[in-house]
Amino acid sequence: MSSLQSLAVLLVDDNQHMRAITSAVLNSAGIHKVHEAPDGAVALDILSHQPVDLAIVDYNMFPLDGVEFTRLVRTGPDSANIYLPIIMMSGHAEKSRIYAARDAGVTEFLVKPITAKAILDRINAVILKPRAFIKTSAYCGPCRRRRDVEAYAGPFRRAADSRRSPRAA
Repeated sequence: MSSLQSLAVLLVDDNQHMRAITSAVLNSAGIHKVHEAPDGAVALDILSHQPVDLAIVDYNMFPLDGVEFTRLVRTGPDSANIYLPIIMMSGHAEKSRIYAARDAGVTEFLVKPITAKAILDRINAVILKPRAFIKTSAYCGPCRRRRDVEAYAGPFRRAADSRRSPRAA
C-alpha cells in the first residue's frame, strides 16, 4: 500500500496525452485521486470546489498558463489555498522560464520529458522536505533559497552586514 494513496492531485496540462502519461505514473504510485484540467482557468474552478493536496501544472497553456495560475493561487483574493504545493512541468528549461516559475511561487520545477522517478522525487520533496513559506508585498510562495548555509547566523546576509551591530540597524 502506497503512502501517497491519500493524496488528491490536480493535474493541469493542455495536452491530453501528457495528462494521461502523468496520471498513469501517479496511479502506479498509488495516487488515485487525480483531478484533471486542460488549462489554468479550469484548474482554478476545480480548486474552488475540490480539496487538493498538490498541483502538477504545465508551464505553457492557453488561456491561463502555469505561471499565471500559480500567481492566482498564491495571491488571488479568492484563492482556495495559497500554500498549495505546485510542481511545474515544462518542455523548456531556459533559466528565464525557471526564474519566472520560481518568482510566481512554484514549489518545484520538472523538465519534460518526464520520468516516473522525476515526478515521484518532486512529490516526495514537497511532502517530506517542505520549504518555509514566505509572504511579503512582493512575493508569496515557498522560500526561494535552496540550500541551508550552516555558517549563517542571520539576519545579516552580506559580508559588510556582519560588521554591523544588530542594534545599529
